[in-house]
Amino acid sequence: MKIAIDAMGGDHAPEAIVKGAEEAVASIEHLNITLIGDENKIKSYLSESDRIDIIHTDEVITAEDEPVRAVRSKKNSSLVLMAKEVKEKRADACISAGNTGALMSAGLFVVGRIRGIDRPALSPTLPTMNGKGFLLLDVGANVDAKAHNLVQYAMMGSIYSEKVRSISNPTIGLMNIGTEEGKGNELTKKAYIQLKEAPVNFIGNVEARDILSGAADVVVTDGFSGNIALKTIEGTAMTMFSMLKETFMSSVKTKIAAGMVKNDLKGLKSQLDYSEYGGAGLFGLASPVIKAHGSSNGRAVFNAIQQAAHMVDNNVTDTIKKTVESVEWNKGD
Repeated sequence: MKIAIDAMGGDHAPEAIVKGAEEAVASIEHLNITLIGDENKIKSYLSESDRIDIIHTDEVITAEDEPVRAVRSKKNSSLVLMAKEVKEKRADACISAGNTGALMSAGLFVVGRIRGIDRPALSPTLPTMNGKGFLLLDVGANVDAKAHNLVQYAMMGSIYSEKVRSISNPTIGLMNIGTEEGKGNELTKKAYIQLKEAPVNFIGNVEARDILSGAADVVVTDGFSGNIALKTIEGTAMTMFSMLKETFMSSVKTKIAAGMVKNDLKGLKSQLDYSEYGGAGLFGLASPVIKAHGSSNGRAVFNAIQQAAHMVDNNVTDTIKKTVESVEWNKGD
């Protein structure tokens, strides 16, 4: 198995990318990695490894670049060359911690969609109170969606949860403003009806306040609502830890208390860090494409690589393709 990685994407590239890659080849026997980026910068962090190759380029897509234009104009960028490795079958999957929009554009224009999937979904695994986690899709690949798109999201999320996360018969929830059937806007009402007929374990509507409690193994929504939910969760977690830090540093007594619970707080912070579950998968593309968090450290990159390897090993893309081909549903929405 070979995985191509954009070595120049992310806040801590290429150091974090190289460290994650080295940890991955040391842990996964059948894995080979191709790092794409500035060879001199990569080699300054890379130890000798016969299972890590480098493709040199000094062109990079930055966070400030307009995604579609950058993918079309910067054809020798590390991100585009990474996608080409997958397109031309020299790699089985690819990963980038760089510009999210550019990665989605490269996924669509270079890697290509699975036939029958209208719109791919960006899908992170988020933490829950019981430590099991849940898959949320879509979180921003498509801000507009139709009911049958949400059905496809549910099918792809179910397959991923079963094949990669080893969850038997994963539960599927539709994010809505209430749990009762008939709640929501026209999109959610139509999606509810279609999800009841889909080949998934649909349990009905779930409210956003319940998703971190493990209300469902897979929660589906349109990219607009999903992105707001994701950013709200991220912002709440950061705010809570800032408030805790301010409280613990407010007096000598609280500083002593902070020292006593320091390790517990670190464990809690790690539990809330969704990068521990890997990156966000772009489901619906012809090969596995993973978006690692922009601030990924070496460990987060390793988790994303492990996630991509599991997707390849468990034939997730082929399973999605076969499932979509075997199912018909009403697209009149």
